[in-house]
Amino acid sequence: MPTLQEFVRLFASGDDRMRFDILLDLSERLPPLPTELQQASARAQARVPECQSPVYLWVRVDPEKRIRLYADAPREAPTVRGFVALLVEALDGHPAQEIWSAPIDLLHRLGLAQALGMQRARGLEAIYRRLLAEVKRQLAESDSA
Repeated sequence: MPTLQEFVRLFASGDDRMRFDILLDLSERLPPLPTELQQASARAQARVPECQSPVYLWVRVDPEKRIRLYADAPREAPTVRGFVALLVEALDGHPAQEIWSAPIDLLHRLGLAQALGMQRARGLEAIYRRLLAEVKRQLAESDSA
């Protein structure tokens, strides 16, 4: 699985068309949710309200302090779904401490900030910020326990 840095290098090596093609490819690879997360009640708190598309994000730091990331986004929004799949591929199963070195300007580094409309970019930024904040919050809680 590529890391965030590897995705940044890949996206930086091409133009907007290539970046969108990669996102479309990634959108097909978003893993299905575990059964327990498919329930409507499980989705309510996982929604990222800042994103226009209905995106659901579950972030867990497991006992070994690895990130467990589950997400769902509609197939009708392949750019959003592809970005979510990129995050899952790059971060799921990785040590949570890696989150401290994650770039806060990921969309910019991927070259997506300019390629997307402002509203869509804000939605993707909100997904990423929520992920970072949730991992940091859970790490802080586990360190204080």
